[in-house]
This record gives sequence, C-alpha cells and structure tokens, in this order.
Amino acid sequence: MRKLISTAAAAAVLALTAACSANTTSQPADAGADAPGTGGDKIGFIFVGPKDDVGYNQAAYEGSQKVAKAFPGMQVLTAENVPEDDNATRVMESMIRKGAKVIFATSYGHKDPALKVAAAHPEVVVVQQGNIVDATMPPNFGTYFGTVYEPVYLAGIAAGKTTKTNKMGYVYAFPITQTLDNINAFQLGAASVNPQAKTYVVNTSDWCNPAKQAEAVKSLLSQGVDVVSQHQDCTGTIIRATEAAGKFTVGYHEDGSALAPKGWLTGSEWEWGPLYTEMVQTIVDGKFTGSKYNANYRVGFKTGDNPFVQSPYGPAVAPEVKTLVDAAKARIAKHGSPFAGPVKDQSGKVRIEDGVVPDYQAIETIDYFVQGVIGKIPAS
Repeated sequence: MRKLISTAAAAAVLALTAACSANTTSQPADAGADAPGTGGDKIGFIFVGPKDDVGYNQAAYEGSQKVAKAFPGMQVLTAENVPEDDNATRVMESMIRKGAKVIFATSYGHKDPALKVAAAHPEVVVVQQGNIVDATMPPNFGTYFGTVYEPVYLAGIAAGKTTKTNKMGYVYAFPITQTLDNINAFQLGAASVNPQAKTYVVNTSDWCNPAKQAEAVKSLLSQGVDVVSQHQDCTGTIIRATEAAGKFTVGYHEDGSALAPKGWLTGSEWEWGPLYTEMVQTIVDGKFTGSKYNANYRVGFKTGDNPFVQSPYGPAVAPEVKTLVDAAKARIAKHGSPFAGPVKDQSGKVRIEDGVVPDYQAIETIDYFVQGVIGKIPAS
C-alpha cells in the first residue's frame, strides 16, 4: 500500500507540537471558505448541527475539545451546521487551505464529500463518522463508529421493566442502518425481560426539527406510550415534552438527565475523546495507512472501549433492573450480541437463526424491523 503522506508532509504532521498557540477556532458553515491559509498544521472538525444541541453534535464537539487539550500545540478548527452536500466539501477545503492535515467529518451524510476531499488531497487524512465504505478504502481515509445498539439494548431492558402500559415510543429521523439497529435493539432488550412490550415508531425525516419532534411525542403519548426514546441529533425537545407529560424518557447521544429529573431512566451517550485522541496520535506518528483506522473501524463491548456508553440511571430504575442490565452487558461483552439468534422480523420470519451471533458488519446491513416494533419503514 502506497505511503500515506510524503516525506515533507509527514514532517509537517510530526511537527504539530510546534504549531500555533490558540488551539480552537469555531466558524459557521458559510464563513471563511475563501480565506487564505494561515500556516501551521491544524485539525478540522465539521458538524452537521449546532455544537450545543444536547445531542449528537454536542458530543462530537466535546470530543474535539478533548483533542485540543491532548495536543496543545495544534490548532483545532470547528464548523457547525455543515450540510451533507457540497457545502461540506467547501468547508473542508477551506480548513485545508488554512493548514488542516486531518479532517473529521462527523455526520453520516458527510461520507461522499469527505471521500471527494480525500481524493483531492492525498497528503491529508480524512476520517468519517458513522458510514461505511464498500469499495477499496483509500490510504488516507477511514470510517469509525461505536456499536451504538449495544447500550441501546441495555436501555431497552430498563424501559421494558419500567413501562406500565407495555407501550414504548421511538422517535427517529431516517431509516438508515443505525436507526434500524437501534430501534430493533431497544425492542429486543425490552422483550428479553418483558415479552408484552412493544415499540411504536415515528419518523421525522429530519435530524433536528423541534416542531416535528413535539408532534411525534404527542402522537406517541396519545397511543398510550409511557416510555419515549429517540434517534435524533438534538434531544432536548423530546426529553422535555415527555417529562412534562409525566412519562419516562430514555436519552440518546448526551446525558439529558438534568432535563427530566423525575422521568429519566437511562440512555446512551458518546464519549469520543479517547478514540479521537488515539486516532490523531496514530496519524501524528505516521502510522495511519494500514492501521485499524484506515478501514471501517467499529468497536464495542467485546473490546472494552466502545465510545458509546450507558448514561447514568434515574430514580425510577429499581436495583433489580440494574442487575439485569449488568448481566446483559457482561453477556454481550463475553460472547454475545443484542442480535444473537433467533431474531424474527415483523412478519414472524426468522432473520437470524438460533445460535448465530452476527458480527458488527452483518448487523450494519439490517434493513427490517424486528417482531414487536409497531410501524413501517418509509419507502425510499
């Protein structure tokens, strides 16, 4: 495999510790694209939404700040509200002109712009969060993610043991593999301790639209749902609306327990700092090409360093429920999976045979809802 960075470029990357003083710069998606380079080696992070969304983008932004702290001689450039289209290409190009040698494209839909930028700049390492490259992986590119459905499965156990109506709700954006995996894992976790539990789904076709989120919660509550979870980038609206209705909530991306002091059960949240930092160190050391990060990198409980972790418990979670969650986590970490067979889809068809433990790659190809999920996948 050809070497990732030329000798001169590698020397520049290794000289990051001699870079500039201020190490964090934030800019809107439409600012600074035509500014001349400022010199020095930098790292760029682009986010699809605002850095304070109490959700996906806030978690990624906080991870970028851990990188800034770990590498005080490096300047970290950040851009919020970067769409998943050619605007992302423009913003990343702007960062490269300013001296970025590493780019983190942190949204699922940033993959194609990120691949385009990587092809145009072989001296720059571009890593993309959450998607999959099916073709040959470029030597200066990689994708990465945690196995998000694992802590979601554990949260489903807490929800399944807490619900009084046996009706749980799930608000999601788009039917991509990660949302399908999460919804299915949530239902499977609940059903493992409460066979009567069902998960009712509503999709918003938007990563962050508070009006649609409020309507989705209203619809779910009208059907008797008493536990609400979500796969949305911004999470505050759903948590607040569920708490105001006196129902239980399960968080996602960030610890939202402060927004639901009575109804918070638990959740799943990103702890990106250690992974981001290790990836940057690998690049700085000139060892990216051929490394585990120069691939579709996935990590979960079996390796002990899943960046997607369980949120703290709320007051409504009984001690015996915590014991069930701990046992499930230990089982998954040792030799299991939330999707260990048999797994049936909504029609009752067996999709994962009894005794089969699918690997991470297989789980990311799931394109159906499991038995117990109420609702249909929207037509693409």
